Amino acid sequence: MLDMMKMMGKFKEAQEKMKKIKEELDTIEASSESGAGLVKVTVNGKKELISIDIDESILNEKDMVQDLIVAASNNALKEIDIKIKEQMKEKTGDIIPNIPGFDLGNLFK
Repeated sequence: MLDMMKMMGKFKEAQEKMKKIKEELDTIEASSESGAGLVKVTVNGKKELISIDIDESILNEKDMVQDLIVAASNNALKEIDIKIKEQMKEKTGDIIPNIPGFDLGNLFK
């Protein structure tokens, strides 16, 4: 019975650590640009678009602006995925073992 209590305590501790890690992941950011810097976007760890910067010289080119926003956003989302996975690997090394095929990045979507 003592082993079960010890295991439950470890589980609770792991839950608390994972909650803290999730909060930290939400604050990381990734930025990307497209069109040689004409459009820049930033996303956060919640995969929310938090800023867009569009060069004024292309504002009259609606289709191009839309395409550049999509490209920059997709690149930023790929970058944030990489950062999340790196952070998860770094932060959970002592909590969750590295199991091939087990993707922790999907736990926080």
